[in-house]
Amino acid sequence: MRDEYLKAALLVITDPNILVNVVSRRVKQLRRGHRALVESLEKLSTEDIALREIIEGKISYEMPTDLEMIAAQS
Repeated sequence: MRDEYLKAALLVITDPNILVNVVSRRVKQLRRGHRALVESLEKLSTEDIALREIIEGKISYEMPTDLEMIAAQS
C-alpha cells in the first residue's frame, strides 16, 4: 500500500477505522471481479486502487442514523 495514497485518503475519510473498513470492503469487491472506477497506467494493488477511488471521490460511505441503528437491533 502506498503511503502517499493512504495519507491523501485520510484527508477524505478522516477516521482511520472507517477508512480501513471502506478500503477492505472495496478490495473484496475488486477481488471478486468488480471493475475499478479509476484508471492507471501502472499496475496497482487492489488496496491502492481502493484508496485512489476514495481520493478521487469515486466511492464514499454513509453512517447509519440512530433510527436505522435501533431498527437494525429489533
